[in-house]
Amino acid sequence: MSFFSTEKKKTETPKETQKLVEELGKRVQELQNDLAGYKKAMKSAVTKVGIVRFNPFHEIGSDQSFSLACLDQEKNGFVLTSHYLKDHNRVYAKPLKEGKSEYSLSEEEKEAIAKATTNDQ
Repeated sequence: MSFFSTEKKKTETPKETQKLVEELGKRVQELQNDLAGYKKAMKSAVTKVGIVRFNPFHEIGSDQSFSLACLDQEKNGFVLTSHYLKDHNRVYAKPLKEGKSEYSLSEEEKEAIAKATTNDQ
């Protein structure tokens, strides 16, 4: 018995119809279980991103430094900052819990977090 077949079918008996309804019920239950699992997994997936490019040394260079905030639905995640210098690069990573960090945040990091969280939908 094929679901969604385009072929013309003979009239089904009540037993065949009952079997079809039971199979559809099982498939709906499987889909509901899958959906619940996906919803649970999405809570800890990175779904909010904000980036700010900037120049920490206004007199030279360009906006090659950046702060990148990556957050889940609960605003947990991290902010990554890269300071580009002429002869080297420094990278900082700070964990975030509910959009806050136990480490001090620069204005650019705060702005990246704000960009990530203002895109809530």
